Amino acid sequence: MFIHLRQTGEVIEKIVNDCLGLPPGFLKQYNQDRSWDFMVALLLGITEHEDGNCITLVVQDEIGGLEVKKDGNWIPVVPCPGTIVVNLGDVIQVLSNKKFKSATHRVVRSRERSRHSFAFFYTVEGEKWVEPLPEFTRGIGEYSFVQGLPGIEDEEQESSTFQA
Repeated sequence: MFIHLRQTGEVIEKIVNDCLGLPPGFLKQYNQDRSWDFMVALLLGITEHEDGNCITLVVQDEIGGLEVKKDGNWIPVVPCPGTIVVNLGDVIQVLSNKKFKSATHRVVRSRERSRHSFAFFYTVEGEKWVEPLPEFTRGIGEYSFVQGLPGIEDEEQESSTFQA
């Protein structure tokens, strides 16, 4: 399963890279050592949050419980056998200057049955600085909309960045 999730992550990385209009392989430099993070999710619920990585792949059982927030409302992600849920994380939101949004989500626990899921976190390599790319701030008269991530702002930088 790990190999298939890694391969899926590489395909999604290329798709996001192309959708952002970046040079081929640009996002790959944010994880050259391919430090993958694989986690079995807790049986408990998880409060509202966004992932601080590039991409998260979620495989959930038939119980479900994953919900995404859209326009202030929680929408259940209905489990469908053989599918993988793809969430973009804060790194993609920062790089794209909020053109691509990090998915706000939570997990609601069922009282009747235990849920099981796997989250595969496609992370940033080491201490790579992440900030809005020039393609999303220059030439189009836009300033950086990103104010950094909570608790990780660098006062020395003109535009907010964070270090992963």
